[in-house]
Amino acid sequence: MKNSLIIMTLVAVVSDYLLHPFYPQFFEARFGVTNPEYVGYYFAAICFMVMIAFPFWAYVSKKVTELNILVYTQCIAGILALLCYWTTSYIDFWIISLVMILFKGSYLLVYPYILKIITKTEHPGTIGLLSVVVHLGGVLGAVIGGLTVDLIDASYIFLIMALGDFIQMGMSMYLLKSKKYDTSKSEESIADSTLHQKMIPKGFILKIGLVTMILYFSDFLIRPFFASYWEQISVFDSKLISGTIYAIPGFVALVALWINSKRKSKNSRFQGIVSALFLGTVGLLLQGIPSETVVIIGRVIYGWAIFQGVVRFDILLFELSTPSSYAVDYSKVHFFQNLGVLLSSFSVGILVENQGLQIPFMVALGGFLVTLLLYYFIFRAESIKTVSKKLIKT
Repeated sequence: MKNSLIIMTLVAVVSDYLLHPFYPQFFEARFGVTNPEYVGYYFAAICFMVMIAFPFWAYVSKKVTELNILVYTQCIAGILALLCYWTTSYIDFWIISLVMILFKGSYLLVYPYILKIITKTEHPGTIGLLSVVVHLGGVLGAVIGGLTVDLIDASYIFLIMALGDFIQMGMSMYLLKSKKYDTSKSEESIADSTLHQKMIPKGFILKIGLVTMILYFSDFLIRPFFASYWEQISVFDSKLISGTIYAIPGFVALVALWINSKRKSKNSRFQGIVSALFLGTVGLLLQGIPSETVVIIGRVIYGWAIFQGVVRFDILLFELSTPSSYAVDYSKVHFFQNLGVLLSSFSVGILVENQGLQIPFMVALGGFLVTLLLYYFIFRAESIKTVSKKLIKT
């Protein structure tokens, strides 16, 4: 069943990312809207809807199984995607598309659900695989979106989105009805969960949430206008090439997953986070230099860094949580992360309008440095203190 759920996640991410690199071009072509601030506001609105959607569906999942929820929500999301294709009103598009995001957001339940039905020892590999699926979905979404914008029309992207939603609905129905799968399975017993709950450090959700909020703020700050930035500094006038350069971190994530699978894990929940954040600052610095070659090199370094950082933080979260709380705990941390995305989306349009297309990289670089310092003082210092106490006792 895990493989089917991972395929569902890939389909969801592809349909979610189809238009992400091309919102500025889409709003201009479809509605004649050229103000960068409006694009930023729309991204902010999307983030806000995801922020409230996931915790809501996580709460509902306490009463209704995840796959049953997906059957209905993805059906409604698909219908709303079709309405987005047909509408010609800018205001109607805002309303319909944001309600669509509310229902689409239920697919995020699949992530904690997968981790709930596998063992703890499988978590690092599965989290890495899911992160690659998200990156790969971003790659496919950007490339398919670029081809659609270049060769057909941006509006047709919503037809592809609707298809993705209906595929998820169909797969959820299949898994529920199939006798091959036990959709109520959980690998950790309630007794073990209760025992583990007592070992969880106080405030870990708030701590991880605050640190990753700044990380996600920095990461998403460079996304909305990256394609426009590349087109400004590049001699290539192709949305397909822009989408491909945008998606380089996804290609790098595939390589990173393969390398991680060959390494022997040291079973340290803090392993690799500091180096990932440091490399991220280098990658952001290079991307801010208006040279095609330097930007590509920076994109590769940044892709490695953001993959390793996000995977390590997710491993840390699910190590400290329990299967019965995965969806709720993940939704709380996800809320903070999306708050970071919301703040970046709200501010990126203003930054670009007043300072140009390079400024997001510089602000994001500062954000990575703040993330590094906060992580070190909140988690690393705390872990060193814990180890010291154990050594003193022995």
